[in-house]
Amino acid sequence: MQGQTMPSVGVPHGMTNWVAQTQETEEKCLSPYYYAQQAIQGFRASHWMSGSCTQDYGSVTIMPMTGELEIKAEKRASSFSHDNEITTPSYYSVLLDRYNTKVEMAGLSRSGMLNVTFPDNDAARYIIIEPNSDNGEAFIEIHPETREIHGYNPVHRIYQGWGEQAGFAGYFVIQFNEDFEQYGIWNGSELASGKDNIKGQQQPIGAWVKFAPNRAQMVNIKIGTSFTSIDHALKNLCTEIPHEDLGQVHQEASRQWNQTLSQIEVKGDNLTQKILFYTALYHANLLPRTYNDVNGDYPKFDGGEQIQHADGFTYYCDFSLWDTFRAIQPLLSILSPSKSRDMAQSLVKKGEQGGWLPIFPAWNSYTAAMIGDHGIALLGDAIMKDIGGFDYEQAYRLMRKNAFEINTDNSSYLSGKGRRALDSYLQYGFIPLEDNVQEAFHTNEQVSRTLEYAYDDFVLSQVAQKLGKMDDYKELSARANNYKNVINPENGFAQGRYADSTWLEPFDPYSFASYICEGTPFHYSWFAPHDVEGLIQYTGGIKAFSQRLDHFFESGHYWHGNETGHHIPYLYAFTGEPWKTQKLVHNIVSLEYQDTPDGLSGNDDAGQMSAWLVFTMMGFYPICPGSPYYVLGSPFFDEINIHLENGNTFKISAEGASKGNIYVQSATLNGLPYEKNYISHATIMAGGGLRLTMGQKPNTQWASKPDAIWKEQTHK
Repeated sequence: MQGQTMPSVGVPHGMTNWVAQTQETEEKCLSPYYYAQQAIQGFRASHWMSGSCTQDYGSVTIMPMTGELEIKAEKRASSFSHDNEITTPSYYSVLLDRYNTKVEMAGLSRSGMLNVTFPDNDAARYIIIEPNSDNGEAFIEIHPETREIHGYNPVHRIYQGWGEQAGFAGYFVIQFNEDFEQYGIWNGSELASGKDNIKGQQQPIGAWVKFAPNRAQMVNIKIGTSFTSIDHALKNLCTEIPHEDLGQVHQEASRQWNQTLSQIEVKGDNLTQKILFYTALYHANLLPRTYNDVNGDYPKFDGGEQIQHADGFTYYCDFSLWDTFRAIQPLLSILSPSKSRDMAQSLVKKGEQGGWLPIFPAWNSYTAAMIGDHGIALLGDAIMKDIGGFDYEQAYRLMRKNAFEINTDNSSYLSGKGRRALDSYLQYGFIPLEDNVQEAFHTNEQVSRTLEYAYDDFVLSQVAQKLGKMDDYKELSARANNYKNVINPENGFAQGRYADSTWLEPFDPYSFASYICEGTPFHYSWFAPHDVEGLIQYTGGIKAFSQRLDHFFESGHYWHGNETGHHIPYLYAFTGEPWKTQKLVHNIVSLEYQDTPDGLSGNDDAGQMSAWLVFTMMGFYPICPGSPYYVLGSPFFDEINIHLENGNTFKISAEGASKGNIYVQSATLNGLPYEKNYISHATIMAGGGLRLTMGQKPNTQWASKPDAIWKEQTHK
């Protein structure tokens, strides 16, 4: 599917996703399911990071078949029709044409269930079980006396890992409700009937079981998963699914999804927009993933085999922080502060166990997959919003270490601990082109790194001020201005710079450059979300800034498919022209989001593309996480009710919005006139109502004073 999403079933932020597999292996950038592929190879207990270009890990695939036994994924695959496929967040079913076999699937966080209905004939009936080990190091064992299959496969690291073991494995226990007539294992292409276990050595392995014909047509299969042990996989299964009723699993998963999705209730006449909105809200609640077992146990962060215990909180991992700090985490801070607390606590625990605050923790490991230091953004945003539930002082110590201490231990630095190129950043106030930043998955990208570090330093400065650490506050506030060191005031563009402070020439702001992360200098010239006022003044004032924004969008430079610029459409609030944002976001949604399998213009990246849509369709957006304010845009619905965990409801009324009235004419907040083009987090969480009068023509007078947003949105 476009966007690297997949139609998995399960529960919000579950440990394991349950999905039909159309693509084998655990290779980078290969989602288990692609809509355009025409055959199903099996049904996978997956840990794919939705919308990403990472790799699946610790997964296992189960495939029913009839007739002659075939173990190779491509050869055993069955064609299917989307007409015979049903997929919802909590239930999946499909008819395997080749075998005339129906498969139904539902799952909870750590366990899942398949009902396999074989045809009523005398054909041999098999189930294939394949641990999808990327290095062929899996283990599998058959227990015919208990109708169970146990196994695991070790997880390996990429992104500052180069294939080393991550220190833990994906474990599974599979239970059947039917006796095995025969069973065996396979190793590569060799079958061994009657053998009950095998440990892989750099090639695929698996197991198979055969059921007697003329017995019950439907075979029930239950799967438990864990990251700690086979015993815990079994305990997770017995705790979550102590029965053989797929309907109950479906019902419980539906209850959890309905509870999550109904937190935002929208009303309007445009059905397509509702489909887009709730699909996006679904995708925004898949990651980060639960990592601990039902008893709280989880593998120690950073490659240790020692088992830790999450006491009173859920331990999460797979934080795609370069993407998700922008909108996913702020969205959760509104809808589910309890999860935000646990995610913040999880990051703190990772820092305690590994010694450094992680930058992009995946596979329960450090990585330097992307740039920036946005664990600071997540923790800082939670602290500035008083989410609570974790130790602010300990979090600050870890954030400060990343910002101030150069990791001189080469081995741990290579593994992803510590800011990349921090020595250069501290020495020059920017990362010069001479520093190639070799110890990173993305090398170079010096200008983008500088801009993102300046933002992170701002967030940390706000936390320092809140916690009374005034010396740090002053130093970090000064460092937050480092963005100016890589934006050339002569042309207003982000530009490569040498250690002697000279600018790179020749210079083309419109072409991809090695010193920019996944974009052009023009894309990154807007990245000072913490000091938009300063950026405006530094690059020529409001009029010049507004004209540059107009040129950026009108000339087609905006690239929504990558997260770098997601805040840019909202910058018109700082020029006193919010009506331009109101029109622009509607245009972006109509161009970039469709209710089709290819409806995303870029990778969803752990839900960030979707979270942008959720915020935008509600009518506000967090351009600067770490600052507890949201810039107002233009709602897509006539009424939006945000039901909060604290029992309050914040209501946004925008009558006529769903019928194309996109411009705000006037506003009231809790019954009083409102002339601001932003709203605070505290206002939303207190409940109440924002009423917007909408129209088809812009009102250039409403919220046209940019200083109103500067005074609060930008902290000085």
